[in-house]
Amino acid sequence: MALRVLFIGGTGIISSACAALAVERGVDLTVLNRGTGRRPVPEGARTLTADVRDPAAVREALGGEEFDAVVDFIAFTPDHVAADVELFTGRTGQYVFVSSASAYAKPVAHLPITESTPLRNPFWSYSRDKIACEELLTRAWRETGFPAFVIRPSHTYDRTSIPLDGGWTAIDRMRRGDPVVVHGDGTSTWVLTHHTDFARGFVPLLGEPATIGDALHLTGDEVLTWDGIARRLAAAAGVPDPRIVHVPSDVIAREAPDRGPSLLGDKAHSVVFDNTRLKRFVPGFAATTAFAQGAREIVAHHDAHPDLQVVDPVVDALQDRLVERFG
Repeated sequence: MALRVLFIGGTGIISSACAALAVERGVDLTVLNRGTGRRPVPEGARTLTADVRDPAAVREALGGEEFDAVVDFIAFTPDHVAADVELFTGRTGQYVFVSSASAYAKPVAHLPITESTPLRNPFWSYSRDKIACEELLTRAWRETGFPAFVIRPSHTYDRTSIPLDGGWTAIDRMRRGDPVVVHGDGTSTWVLTHHTDFARGFVPLLGEPATIGDALHLTGDEVLTWDGIARRLAAAAGVPDPRIVHVPSDVIAREAPDRGPSLLGDKAHSVVFDNTRLKRFVPGFAATTAFAQGAREIVAHHDAHPDLQVVDPVVDALQDRLVERFG
């Protein structure tokens, strides 16, 4: 009998790849969302339309259905998770909360990061909320047996997402011959995970009883510097020798307060992840998409869709100011 799984969300960068692979592997997949996602639900999945923030609407959409696993890709605060616990108690064998590797304490005291690395992020409310969600689920599992499982992605991307500040603005600057800003001295390390690689590690965990009460991170194994990320994107864009200007992270955070929390709370710090525990659950798992290939996918997709080539004038002007000061 096919595994019965509910995805809440299902059309985001991570969840779209997981949905496609789940259907391909014979999962009986239901996707619940508002029907406004930019990515299609894969053929073979059933779609239910409801606003997950409206518990009454979700109950009506689901009726009395039960599932082997429920995955919430769009829970961000303890209120979201508390509503899920109330809704799915007694009607799922596994509840998967998609947390974030940004929850690990920064700066990291020891590398590589393992699941026992402490969770703490005084810089970024997004990460603190994810930690609070995890704590709520731990209590629910310990006190009532709610079948919670936590997965922590790191920076997961697809062809639509450019992992440099300003998105397409950075690529456009490279092609114009203008310098691009990279935080710090460009040598801090980072891990990017292609969304199809994430899916290959994630889908086998669905319905797995050994995950209950546990937490795993799921990332690629390729470790890059931020200069290396910029240079791979430049090469994909046909710019063999991009001009890079390094700017201290705290300066960028002051000049761009909206960027500061994610920079100081995550990207400014070197990360390397130990995926040993994941590979015990999913023997043979390997992330196979190197970022050089991923960068080519990103640029090719944007070149094929000129409407996506949006230059942000605010980011462009900020980079000009920073280049003038530090270039």
